[in-house]
This record gives sequence, structure tokens and C-alpha cells, in this order.
Amino acid sequence: MSMNKLFFLLVVLTSALGFSQATSVQENFTKKEVYIPMRDGTKLFTIIYTPKDISKSNKYPFIMNRTCYSIAPYGETNFRKKLSPNKFIENEKYIFVFQDVRGRYMSEGTFTNMTPQVDHKTKKDVDESTDTYDTVDWLVKNVQNNNGKVGQYGTSYPGFYTAVGTLANHPALVASSPQAPISDFWFDDFLHNGAFLMSYFKTFPVFGVQKTKAENESWFADKMIKPTSEDGYLFYQNMGTLKEGVDKYYKDNFFMQEVMAHPNYDDYWKKRNLLPHLKNINHAVMTVGGWLDSEDLAGPLNIYKTIEKNNPKAKNTIVMGPFSHGGWNYDTGKHFHNDIYFGDSIATFYQKNIEQPFFNHYLKENSKTSAKLPEAYMFDTGKKEWKQFENWPPKQSSKQSFHLNSSGNLSVTGENPKTNSIYISDPNKPVLSSNNLKDMNGFTPKNYMSEDQRFASYRPDVVTFTTDILEKDLTLAGEILTKLKVITSSTDADFIVKLIDVYPADEKANPDKPGVIFANYHQMVRSEIMPARFRNSFEKPEALEPNKETAVNVKLQDVFHTFKKGHKIQIQIQSTWFPLMAINPQKFLANPRLATKEDYQKAEIKISSGSTIEFDVLK
Repeated sequence: MSMNKLFFLLVVLTSALGFSQATSVQENFTKKEVYIPMRDGTKLFTIIYTPKDISKSNKYPFIMNRTCYSIAPYGETNFRKKLSPNKFIENEKYIFVFQDVRGRYMSEGTFTNMTPQVDHKTKKDVDESTDTYDTVDWLVKNVQNNNGKVGQYGTSYPGFYTAVGTLANHPALVASSPQAPISDFWFDDFLHNGAFLMSYFKTFPVFGVQKTKAENESWFADKMIKPTSEDGYLFYQNMGTLKEGVDKYYKDNFFMQEVMAHPNYDDYWKKRNLLPHLKNINHAVMTVGGWLDSEDLAGPLNIYKTIEKNNPKAKNTIVMGPFSHGGWNYDTGKHFHNDIYFGDSIATFYQKNIEQPFFNHYLKENSKTSAKLPEAYMFDTGKKEWKQFENWPPKQSSKQSFHLNSSGNLSVTGENPKTNSIYISDPNKPVLSSNNLKDMNGFTPKNYMSEDQRFASYRPDVVTFTTDILEKDLTLAGEILTKLKVITSSTDADFIVKLIDVYPADEKANPDKPGVIFANYHQMVRSEIMPARFRNSFEKPEALEPNKETAVNVKLQDVFHTFKKGHKIQIQIQSTWFPLMAINPQKFLANPRLATKEDYQKAEIKISSGSTIEFDVLK
């Protein structure tokens, strides 16, 4: 999860009058800093920007952002350069509210990662939904000349605070937009199906160091791990095992110690699962995500689907664009992800035609009627165009299975199910997760989500299954489930499944990407990891029985992608994915996060031709 500093990274725009945006904010808004008391007495630091022309005859709604990432600049004479990443929303004029959540920066209290939600509350029970309620209640009662309506939004961790804030059920809260929200740490950010994301290793100072007093700067900065080489792989290579890295850097990091101590889906993780609580939501919700978000892809999809299931009458909308983490918050003109071009001004399209109408309708027009937005506003990453649906996954989709044949062919017809594809997986010589070594130096890598996978397809410890050249377009719109039948010589293993769009051999070059060979480009479309130990239960792991065929299902996140005529669909399967994911020792241990180098074992792995992958294919 990246630190959501998008406000501070945006380029300052020039207003029509020639003033800088910073000057415009200061000239047009009054800034006030307050401590808002919560029901347990804890006070949360809040900054309120009120339009100067507010009056009894000119009332404005609130739009609120609650975050663990600082609401700087602090001080009533220090103004933000932008009050919203969306210039259309900023020009609409709202009362903009920013709040440090419990235990962060200037707020009181103790910080808890993914604060567990309390279903049956007493007057003394607090969680993020009660903090949202208490904040909304204070705002509408204490800020003069507001119109009695509140909207909220947030990206990444603030997306979680927005999602859990939907449960506040305050009558003034009429619109929420969780963006790249976390729904359950077991499947988002730090873990994928319980497998630890090594690529998040450097983020732990942000989330695992408690402050002891009010802070207007990052108190954890001296604990951040700084790059020592442009080759980001070197850090992970030299670090050793996950346990060795933790012992060296994070003995006193409370969050890392919690992660290490809970290798299974026990009560620690279950309490942090927001999804079971998403009930009785009675206001408008628009969940936003990016198909190329390497951090929080599961969250928006699962939150939308859960609200839809539990609240069938809710005004519930989902938007998924061709964005990396938070990419809808700033426009780059020509929109690329890594090498892949998706169109022009796509973030601006989202901000102007989707986000601004959503908030404008519910906060300034009629919050009791639905905004004129589709249920699902989704971007086809193959055709590179927006589409609108009444449901997601679309009712026009139907299930279709493809067989992973030992000949290397991926087809709707199966070959002899008694034959196998075989590879040797060696934890000491793992498959790289990316060819972009510099990207591995970042807070979290981003580019691998659409990266050319040819570098992996050439390795003997990666097996590939490829269709014939497609004679017509094939659009996948919805869920993906891989049903593997595996035989291993080991007692544990990870299974990584990658869905890849193979370009034609004569694909033309893109002049904006000199040096990139698009002929036969292997664009990754979707990928996921599944530890075999959790094949039957995330709560109770089980060892593999060597040399016995076992079923391992790998669910990939949804996709909306058209494989065009002349392209091919490819599936790659492997058992290491480093340094994105921590190494599985391939020896069953009670806690694989404590594995030593001595635990690492080579394994012969067979994928039976009886294995299949099931897609939602759009008719």
C-alpha cells in the first residue's frame, strides 16, 4: 500500500485569472484547525477549508477525507496547493474536511491497522465507523451554513476508512467513494491468499511504529530502508530469508511482528475483514479501482460485490479503469502503464464524467434519487475503451473452460488427462517477478502488472499453455478460476498463475516507446498466487502428500480484457515469484515465514492435463 501523497505530488495548475492554485485556495477559502471529540473522549485533529462566500443564502456540502497519511500542511496560515485531486470537484466548491485518524500525526489515540469493526456497540465501543459518525455529527452541528450533506472519499488506506465509514449510518452522510480500498489484508496489500508480499517489506515502518505525542512530521522516517543500488533486486538477494530480514530490520515493529506471528487465517485476520460487516448501507456508494493496481485490486471488486449482495436496494456503483494504484487522481495526457498505451486523458474523463457527477448529484442536487451513472463503468484493457453494464460480472457473460494440455496447447478440448507438464522448482534459484530491477526499489512495484512476460516464458521452471492464433475477438469479463491437478515431490508449494495476451509476431512498434519490441509481446493481464497449504482451508493448513495428485484451485481477480483477433491467450504457471513474494521453502512448516535456508527444498512439480482454467466470456 503506497503512502497516499497524491495531493502533494500533483502539478500546480494555473487558474484562468493567472493566480497559482495555492493563491486561489488561500484567497477563496478560510482554513480552521480543530480537535473533534469522539464518544470515548479521544480527540481527532481535523482541518476544515470553508469557502469564503458561504452564507445563509449560499450553503455548501462537506466532502471529507480521513487518512493515516497526514493532512499536512499544518498551521492555519499554511494552505494546501489543491483541495482535491479532482479539479472539477474543487471548482464546484465544497467545505473540504481532512482528518488524521486515531493514533496518526496530530490526532490522539492508538493506531491499529485495519481497525476491527465492532458490530454490537455499547456507548463506549469505538471503531472507524463510530469515528466517522462522530465527525460527521460534529461538522453538521458546528460549521455554520452547511447544507446538511456530507460526502467522503479516499484512496488506498483512506479508501478503507471511506469503506468502513459507510457503516456510520449518519443521516447527513449521503455519498461515499472508497477508492482502491482494502477489504481484507489476507487478500490485499501485505498478503495474497496468505502468501507474504516481500515487495511490501520496506513499507513496514509506516504502519508498525507507534507515535508517543502529536506529530506534524513522519516520526518513523529514520526507520525507513533506503536504496543502496539502482538494482533493487540486490537488497532482497542480500537480505536472506524473510526471518533474517525481520530480525535485522523489524524486531521492534509491532505490525511486522503481528504478521510473522499469524501465518494462518486466524481471529487476528478475521477481525480485520471488513466484508462481513457491509450491511444496512442506505446511501450512495461508488467504489473505484484500477485493473492495473498492484496493491489493492481485490478490495474494490470484493467491496462492490459484497454491498451488492447484502444491500440489493443500495445505490451501488463500481468503476474500474486502466489505472495503477490511485492513477485516476492525476492525468498524464497520454495514458501508459509500463509499456502499454491505453488512450489520452483517461483520468480526466473519469474525473469529469464519473466522479464529479457522482458527488455533485448527491451533495448538491437530490440525494434521494440515483445519479445518472451505470451500475458498472468498466474499461476494456484489450480494446482500450470504456463500457457500461447493468451488473458486474455482466449477465451477458457465460462460463467457458480451457484445458492446460501437456503439449503446451490451451484449448477448449482436452488431451490425455494422464499426461503432465513437468518443471523443477528451486527456492534457491527463484523466478524473477519482473525484469524492471529499478522498480523493485520502490515502495511497492507497479509495472509488473502489464509487463512483458517473455523473460519468464524462457525459463525451464515456468510452464506455458498457449492457444492457437485467435480467429476472432474473445472478451473476458468477470471472474477467473484455475482448477489445477498437481503432483509434487515436496510437502508444500506455491502456485502462481498468470494470464497473458500474446501479441502478433508482426505487431508494430510504438514511437513513444523506443526500444520496446511489441512483436510477440507477452502482456500480463492478470496474475495470482495460491499456497497449496491453504488449498482446503485458510484456517487449517495441510501438507501435500508427495507424489499424490492433489487439486489446488487458484482464483484470479476479475478481468475485462478483449484478446483481439490475431493475438493468442497464454497461461504461465510457476512456483516462485521473487522478490514480489516471499520464498516458499517447499517443505511444510507450521510457520513458513520462519523458514531458514536449510528448509529450502527443490521440488519436481507436475501439472496434469486434466487441469483447466475457467473464464467469464462475454457473449
